[in-house]
Amino acid sequence: MAIDLDRLKDHFQTLNGRPAAGAVRAPGRVNLIGEHTDYNDGFVLPIAIERQTVAAYAPRADRVVSFTSLQAGPPARIELDPSIDRGEPAWANYCRGVAAGLIARGVALVGADVLFDSDVPVGGGLSSSAALEVVTALALLAAAGQSGAVPPRELAALCQTAEHEYALAPCGIMDQSIVVMAHAGCAMLLDCRSGRIEQVPLDSPGAVVLVADTQVRHDIADGGYAARREQCRQAAEALGVAALRDADEGMIARAASDGTLRGRHLMRARHVVGEIARTLAACDALKAGDHAAFGRLMYASHASLRNDYEVSCDELDAVVELARECAGVFGARMTGGGFGGCAIILAESARADEIRQAVSAGFERRFGRRCPVFATRAVGGASNI
Repeated sequence: MAIDLDRLKDHFQTLNGRPAAGAVRAPGRVNLIGEHTDYNDGFVLPIAIERQTVAAYAPRADRVVSFTSLQAGPPARIELDPSIDRGEPAWANYCRGVAAGLIARGVALVGADVLFDSDVPVGGGLSSSAALEVVTALALLAAAGQSGAVPPRELAALCQTAEHEYALAPCGIMDQSIVVMAHAGCAMLLDCRSGRIEQVPLDSPGAVVLVADTQVRHDIADGGYAARREQCRQAAEALGVAALRDADEGMIARAASDGTLRGRHLMRARHVVGEIARTLAACDALKAGDHAAFGRLMYASHASLRNDYEVSCDELDAVVELARECAGVFGARMTGGGFGGCAIILAESARADEIRQAVSAGFERRFGRRCPVFATRAVGGASNI
């Protein structure tokens, strides 16, 4: 479902009695590989996708900002002052946090009306929250005549802080970084410790990324995500390292042998250390155009997320199994925080449609409901439109 910008602007005019001054966009994302490594100072390899959140905006003469979404619940209104608090409706806490962060940074915001439209599935693991945060920031900055006032890295960090403090979701930095800094036709290798970015071409006409939405919704604020972050912190502490980024497979094997790590702490550490290595190897495979090698690493990543990190589910596993049975599939894995959401498939472009149909039909036979599957290319990061 592509967003109709003219329809959004017409809706803005009807809602506010005046035309929009402009519009901005922020894409969703999928992570090709490198799951649950970002908050362990590791590496991730996401792309921005064609699904996006768009905002039409216009400044107001007062200090009020109104947020309205065509998908979410009731609209929200806030007063622009240094003490913006969390509140209802809950969906707008992402927006409140961004406004508060911009004010704290010294940006001279003005009142504004902001209307959102989005085709990024909420809770689907495609970073709908980061898209909302970033598009809010761009709309507020543009309404105040301050577009570009916050450098990209700082904007990503500001939006991450908003999610932590206002949505109470302890996300890593990956989502906001790719939403802000993606390049069209590239995956982005992000070193989550140093912040170093490398844009890696992903524009081969022979391969396509398919996204399968299980429609099992998750919420990283519900506890499972935070529990795993804490288990990783405890595992790193037991190993005597600053973060699991600093461990290696030999260290994990010794810790398993001498009892330094046991049970879930061992499992979490084993996944993270292995996933960091897989991500770097996958980046090398992508540079070499070796889609088969990349696909094998995707399968290994999914198995580790299922067995050691315990964040997969029957529906995600089924998509990966169904994809593996299809000719022309290089690899598949769950993407995002897990507990539901989406899986991705790297496939031959020429067979993408038959793979999409086979996965969707197989899923429906097993679960009695649809699993939408769509193709995407790697697009550029957030921008004015």
